[in-house]
Amino acid sequence: MTHQTIAIEPLAYSVNEACRVSSLGRTRLYQLIGEGRLEVRKIGKRTLIPAASLRALVIGEG
Repeated sequence: MTHQTIAIEPLAYSVNEACRVSSLGRTRLYQLIGEGRLEVRKIGKRTLIPAASLRALVIGEG
């Protein structure tokens, strides 16, 4: 029997995770949010950054 690994990409990142995967600092990340260049979703007290928004920013579409 073979085992297959399925990579599941996240739908959204916490602020700390977004900093880690993008190599941006918290201050810069919050600046981008304030400028409207990065989308956020508030779910309860959590701030989540949609992966698509972060990806678009990093590859130059945001």
